[in-house]
Amino acid sequence: MSSDFEGYEQDFSVLTAEITNRIGKVPKLLGDEKKQMVSNVEKQLEEARELLEQMELEVREIPPQSRGMYSSRMRSYKQEMEKLEADFKRSRIAYSDEVRNELLGDDGNSSEIQLIKLREERAHLLDNTERLERSSRRLEAGYQIAVETEQIGQDILENLSNDREKIQRARERLRETDANLGKSSRILTGMLRR
Repeated sequence: MSSDFEGYEQDFSVLTAEITNRIGKVPKLLGDEKKQMVSNVEKQLEEARELLEQMELEVREIPPQSRGMYSSRMRSYKQEMEKLEADFKRSRIAYSDEVRNELLGDDGNSSEIQLIKLREERAHLLDNTERLERSSRRLEAGYQIAVETEQIGQDILENLSNDREKIQRARERLRETDANLGKSSRILTGMLRR
């Protein structure tokens, strides 16, 4: 069951990375190319939503004691999905010719050099944002592993404590039995002497 969830997780990670990459390309495209890219991203976003639904179904089938960890992962994936959708909306209108001209204060006669420079800066910013997002996902995964490890450690300590108590009780019973055997031996010796 959790292996299915992890398979969906991997598919979701690959898909979101691809979507992020394509979203970064949308503002640089024009005309039919832009329409085609927008259509592709919309399809991939729908795929990602379906993967999230599948993962939610898997989480519901996980036993309640293990469900918490998976639920927190699901929350982070939903937040990532919301961010992707917001980025996609912005990228569809970002830096269109009208907006670009308005920002530059031009009347439609922007020089190619300025446009290229803007595109390069935007691409650089998107690359940095993507790196930050990847680092955040790695940190989140590391944190989840640390939490899981801590839980496992606590369970082991609890088991060891229970085992220690059992061993101590068994030792006490052995001492009592040994004392009783000693008394019995003395009584039998006394009886034999009589």
